[in-house]
Amino acid sequence: MKAELSQRDVELDERDFFRDPFDPDELRALIGDRQVSDFFSFNSPSFRKLGVKRDELTDERMISLIIDEPRLIRRPLIAVGSELVVGTDKEAMARLFP
Repeated sequence: MKAELSQRDVELDERDFFRDPFDPDELRALIGDRQVSDFFSFNSPSFRKLGVKRDELTDERMISLIIDEPRLIRRPLIAVGSELVVGTDKEAMARLFP
């Protein structure tokens, strides 16, 4: 995704979630009225190591887990104006960068 954006001369302002993690309020603001589960990386090895069942997680528990382990947030997160693309959503990217 980064290479694709670079080819389109899109300037990125990158954030290292490990060095500069989200705080709970910031993460809630980023998620807004969307589903927390859309931001959670259920396919992450870090999630599998937890041994937790997906359907047992509440929104607050997912937020807490993401705060504790940034690998659990779906990446990349790409903000363009008021739009936020989560993960590798090619349709959203094509809409934002035709």
